[in-house]
Amino acid sequence: MIKNNCEITYLKGIGEKRAGLYRKLGINSLEELITYYPRDYIDYSDPVPIKDIENGETCVFKGTVTKKLKPYFSGRITVYHAAVSDGTDEMLLTFFNSQFSFDKLVAKQTYLFYGKVTCDFAKKEAASPLFIPESAENVITPKYSLTKGLSNNIVSANIGAALEKADFEDLLPDYIREREKLLPLREAVNNIHFPKSIGAFLEAQKRLAFEELLVLQLGLSLLGRKKRKAGGIKMEKVRIRDFFESLPFQPTNAQKNAIKECIADMCGERPMNRLLQGDVGSGKTLVAAAVIYFTVKNGYQCTLMAPTEILAKQHRDTLSKLLEPLGVAVELLTGSMTEKEKREAKKRIESGEAQVAVGTHALIQKSVVFANLALSVTDEQHRFGVAQRSRLQAKGEDPHSLVMSATPIPRTLALMIYADLDISVLNEMPKGRLPIKTYGVDSSYHRRLYNFIIKYVNEGYQAYIVCPLIEEGAADKTAAAKYFETLRNGALKGVSMGLLHGRMKQADKDKVMSDFKDNRISVLVATTVVEVGVDVPNAVVMIIENAEQFGLSQLHQLRGRVGRGNVQSHCILVTDSKNEYTKSRVDTMVETCDGFKIANRDLELRGPGDFFGAAQHGLPPLKIANMTRDIDIVYLAQKYSSEILGEDENLSLEKNKGLRQLVLQLFKGGEKYGIN
Repeated sequence: MIKNNCEITYLKGIGEKRAGLYRKLGINSLEELITYYPRDYIDYSDPVPIKDIENGETCVFKGTVTKKLKPYFSGRITVYHAAVSDGTDEMLLTFFNSQFSFDKLVAKQTYLFYGKVTCDFAKKEAASPLFIPESAENVITPKYSLTKGLSNNIVSANIGAALEKADFEDLLPDYIREREKLLPLREAVNNIHFPKSIGAFLEAQKRLAFEELLVLQLGLSLLGRKKRKAGGIKMEKVRIRDFFESLPFQPTNAQKNAIKECIADMCGERPMNRLLQGDVGSGKTLVAAAVIYFTVKNGYQCTLMAPTEILAKQHRDTLSKLLEPLGVAVELLTGSMTEKEKREAKKRIESGEAQVAVGTHALIQKSVVFANLALSVTDEQHRFGVAQRSRLQAKGEDPHSLVMSATPIPRTLALMIYADLDISVLNEMPKGRLPIKTYGVDSSYHRRLYNFIIKYVNEGYQAYIVCPLIEEGAADKTAAAKYFETLRNGALKGVSMGLLHGRMKQADKDKVMSDFKDNRISVLVATTVVEVGVDVPNAVVMIIENAEQFGLSQLHQLRGRVGRGNVQSHCILVTDSKNEYTKSRVDTMVETCDGFKIANRDLELRGPGDFFGAAQHGLPPLKIANMTRDIDIVYLAQKYSSEILGEDENLSLEKNKGLRQLVLQLFKGGEKYGIN
């Protein structure tokens, strides 16, 4: 923490114009600038001879400035040129609108450069390379995420000035720092920005990642820790053999194990608090149905809350099919029902006539009263806020809780977010399921893709086409509504088509989904509203337009809409984006259908806050820790969090006051999250 924190305009070299550029990066203060950690580093210690550099190669090379040319204007761009040589060959350097960088180059001085080189028969050229003097003490230099108008050299120089001005207060307790041999805060921050060696960088990274993960763990524990005390409703070990005998298929071993674990919890001395993790199509609803039936046979009510009406209705249909033949009454309660329908549903829930209530957030309204709620099942928990989940729990006397996640959560992240939950994993797919074949293509393949769809439609199958937007408004993104009209009047003319997006009235959405499910619609053009939706085994083709607009886990969820029958299914990712981030995501999707591997890769690429989406989960973003790379530090942070809160549950002891300050700072004061 910086004791003399101030606005960045108080720093030399940052005027109002540059401060505006920093604001685009979320940087307003001295502390935010200092904690704007590098995204990567350049190691200048091993330069490549200029004569050996190949066209398109990104590398480090050495050169002495032999000539600085007079700048010239090209439209609104000022172009600066300099020539350098290392004795093996020459290189032309080009800088655009960057007098700052150009002025730092001094004739006859030698520098180490880093950048992408283009070669032709006449010359070798590097555009806007990064560079340091050959005599620089630090040959490992930072690379920052930038915005137009801010160069790496500018950010690096401004951070250097900020570090000189900053008065650090190390809030990590001495007893932890000394026991783990961690660097003091100032030394760690200096070495993360300007490391003098790989060893110094690793020590700095360890110190800062540990602090960040410990503070996150403490905050999450204070936020979501459910007291593991005796209480709640202890169930009797009633037999549910009739449930299994009524099934038209054999559950997987993973499903049977999860059901046993839930029943054992519910017969214990404290309420069940379990996370059920499973990949797309792994059969989580069946596990929930078995646990619900067990609860009803014990004489109690259950509720299942889903994030969307489409999903809530699917759960209602599935539970009705599985449980009503066994005498269980299933009720639906959603916001789009008429007032009369809602009033009658609430009446049946309050009287206990409805043994299972399935719905959306409508279930947590004050007017919904349960007769004897003993089990709360939440689907896609991360889409609900903390307050919503706690209000559902408050509908009963310490009801048992089962959380289902259709988004595979990497174990490292689950360990932190759900530290107070036991975890069951469904790692088997139902028999007969074939892996979905996935391909990455660019828009030049569209004609072939439409023919591919027509081929399957003519065989009686169905297809999805997913677009990221509903209407036009952003360049190069396919708008669902316009695309639907273009296809219906063009390449797919004569094919039965439907359009589905989030702005449609609920009744219209339901009609489209019902028609698609019943194969009255062959091709459904949709936005991500189909990410979690109705199960259509007859759909075997999924085309995702502008795939670069989606996160990896979201792409995997969308792909999971197909492959639900016993026919080979296909998913085609369409993107014209050439950047490495997009390529990495598409490659991962092509390589594996394993949701847990995909989730780990997504976490690596995006970090935990973006993994769920800030609006959905509200996790504070991590600035330096990496959940995949730093798994050992995650475990260490958990160990310390458990020890600290075991001794000092509110972080009120003098030795832990610094940690309390850090928690409140990370969680923006704590009030929003219920930490105080």
